[in-house]
Amino acid sequence: MTLQQALLQGTRVLEEAGVAAPRLTAEVLLAHALRCERPFLYAHSDRELGEVEWIHYGRYLHERLQGKPTQYITGRQEYYGREFRVTPDVLIPRPETEFVVETALEVARNARRMVDVGCGSGAIAVTLRLETGAEVLGTDVSAAALQVAAENARRLGADVALIACDLVSALADQSVDLVVSNPPYVPLDERAGVQREVRDYEPPVALFAGPTGFEIYERLLADAPRVLRPGGWLILELGYNSRDRVLGMLGFHWRDVRIAPDLAGIPRVLAARIEGES
Repeated sequence: MTLQQALLQGTRVLEEAGVAAPRLTAEVLLAHALRCERPFLYAHSDRELGEVEWIHYGRYLHERLQGKPTQYITGRQEYYGREFRVTPDVLIPRPETEFVVETALEVARNARRMVDVGCGSGAIAVTLRLETGAEVLGTDVSAAALQVAAENARRLGADVALIACDLVSALADQSVDLVVSNPPYVPLDERAGVQREVRDYEPPVALFAGPTGFEIYERLLADAPRVLRPGGWLILELGYNSRDRVLGMLGFHWRDVRIAPDLAGIPRVLAARIEGES
């Protein structure tokens, strides 16, 4: 079977199963089986698949048909122009979370010390370190997630300090200029309605906040003022329809509150500055 035939067959199987973007998915999985980049498939479309390559490709297609996300099959995901390693121990970085980084670069580029709370794969922490050169910390309750973040930081050349703790509990008072987080915000009672690829494969601790979905927001907003230096910023990714509730949690000590929408116009990022002069 040639690469072209394998692509056509894989695309057809994925399409019949209702998998999104079947052609692109087939390309990514076939390239992964061949350990090559996607353009190679078209430059060598008449090349015959080896037996081992065909076995790998078939297994990857089967895993995708069972609902396993493509990123967990290939072990990688692009974020802010860089390739990050991902495993089922970490949430897959989403394109919309890049707006968190964009907001941080806009309002807090001069921050000297930052912390990414619930850093997962380290996508935000590593990106901020490489884009700003600031000292960056990453916290997470998952030791397995911190291992993935450490590997990404090492591979991408980002000097990020990783700390196993709950939110910012291990940080000293007034020790950072920026607290940034993409926290869990899905309510537990909405679990059944979550897309299968997300519900069955991504880590629950990174998805579900509790009965209301606002539990992590509440706890982080309660402790962030303690660790922020005067004039420091808090930046949070917002869940769908969560803007008003999270805004209502902000106390009197927050200033310059702003909401940034994503490309779909959905309120995606909240930024607020703690009172005082930096």
